[in-house]
Amino acid sequence: MFKGHPKGLFVAFFTNMGERFGFYTMIAILALFIQAKFGFDSTRVSLIYGIFMAMLYFLPLVGGLLADKWLGYGKTISIGIIVMFMGYLLLSIPSVHGEGLGLVICALGVIALGTGLFKGNLQALVGNLYDDPKYSGVRDRAFNIFYMGINIGAMFAPTAAEKVSNWILKTYHYTYDAKIPALANNCLGGKLADPSAFLTIAQHQDPSVTIGTLQQFSTQYLDALGKSYHWAFSVACISLIISMCIFWIFRKHYKQADLTEKQKLKSQEYKAQVIELNPKQIRERLIALFLVFFVVIFFWMSFQQNGLCMTFFARDYTQPTVGKFTNLFFDLFGLLPIFISVIGFVYLVKKRSSATTRVIGGIIFAGFAVLAILRFMGYQDINPFTPQKFQHFNPFFIVALTPLIIGIFGWLNKRGKEPSAPRKIGYGMLITAVAFGILIIASIGMPSPKSLGGTVAPSNFLVSPYYLVITYFILTIAELFLSPMGISFVSKVAPPKYKGTMQGGWFAATGIGNFLLFVGGWMWGFMPLWGLWLVLVICCLMSALFIFSVMKRLERVTTS
Repeated sequence: MFKGHPKGLFVAFFTNMGERFGFYTMIAILALFIQAKFGFDSTRVSLIYGIFMAMLYFLPLVGGLLADKWLGYGKTISIGIIVMFMGYLLLSIPSVHGEGLGLVICALGVIALGTGLFKGNLQALVGNLYDDPKYSGVRDRAFNIFYMGINIGAMFAPTAAEKVSNWILKTYHYTYDAKIPALANNCLGGKLADPSAFLTIAQHQDPSVTIGTLQQFSTQYLDALGKSYHWAFSVACISLIISMCIFWIFRKHYKQADLTEKQKLKSQEYKAQVIELNPKQIRERLIALFLVFFVVIFFWMSFQQNGLCMTFFARDYTQPTVGKFTNLFFDLFGLLPIFISVIGFVYLVKKRSSATTRVIGGIIFAGFAVLAILRFMGYQDINPFTPQKFQHFNPFFIVALTPLIIGIFGWLNKRGKEPSAPRKIGYGMLITAVAFGILIIASIGMPSPKSLGGTVAPSNFLVSPYYLVITYFILTIAELFLSPMGISFVSKVAPPKYKGTMQGGWFAATGIGNFLLFVGGWMWGFMPLWGLWLVLVICCLMSALFIFSVMKRLERVTTS
């Protein structure tokens, strides 16, 4: 899988992995943090979250323009890392419950700006590595590998957020309970319908709490929870320092790709590599790109609900505890040994493996199987978990499935049957519709979020966590068909002088999709659950129909 690629790919791989670890540590808890700290309803949280996500993906358009016209890719990426670091540092500054909204908004704006300078230009730099004819045949697979690096970082993020948050809460002698934030905010706002029910929950945290001290408990718990989230945000600062060091120390491996077309024209060594397109070719390529950009808007509007409506569903409609077997899936340190053990087993039985490889594979298989068993034996019969833990499934599935997807596409390529990048995107939209169909089934007969008033559903309505796990699994397959293929498509089709800008265009389309996240939060406030998921299914099916209707045009540009 890793053979035949330039070393610069792996510098970008690890740089992005560190940055994404920090980002997804933040995103795993951001909506929960805002709702708990400021007592906002789902609509207001959705609007803040949606605007932030939109900025994250609109600003790469600005970053791409800066790189293409003035700064170059490497310098813009470096500035972006520094700016992001400052944003996460601001977000880590603690404040008491209900205060500090301005600082949080400012921090999110700085993080979005830094991401805009960093994200698209790193992808443009990777694309430049594959302009070399020696590597051009593995461009799609390169972006699958690059994408896997993103998700290795993201895979550990929810666990890191939970561990840090729970550790800080424990210093205040509290544990996380998803029911408390909404009830505590209602108590402080004079909207608590049943104080006695809240008292029972509060006494599990502090037996000395009485009806008369419920407000005091609410303030103390929310302050402690807010500080635990602030500390979790600081994890991103550490990961960015690591990313920065990797990108600067190993510059020699991507130096040849760190040139815009404008910079190549000024260089005698690289001037001959400049590709000139006529106005008709540029127009055709730009039209093709904008058609794909339009389609992916609806994918990201649906997919990014994992940090919003799917997180609300995990908190309000999903069982908060699991048995020993299921807990393996929620414990990353139980899941990874199983995954690594399976890899060892594959090399042990693989026909083409050498004797040495078989021995190493056998040792890995046995050693990590033992670790998984020991981890499993340490579980309780009933194991609680936090809503954000669901968010490690998507990156884990990406890491686990990427070698399989690359293998399938490679096998098809050898037989001349590999689908084009636009066709893979169309299939990805169809698969996304199937994923949200699972949540429609899970939501039939559920009380609406509006009827719950922001609280958790009664226990008889809580569904198995496997509904969300299966949804994340199918969404991951869709993402592997769509996102790395879309990035690869942009890197290949973008007119050379607009490479950074067009990568920014990809993210701008993603930004529109992320802004439309608020539609999910808005519908959460008044629609039945099954209706919300049905709207997303319809959007995905319509998008798939559209891209297949313009497929010939897209494939013509891809092969020209």
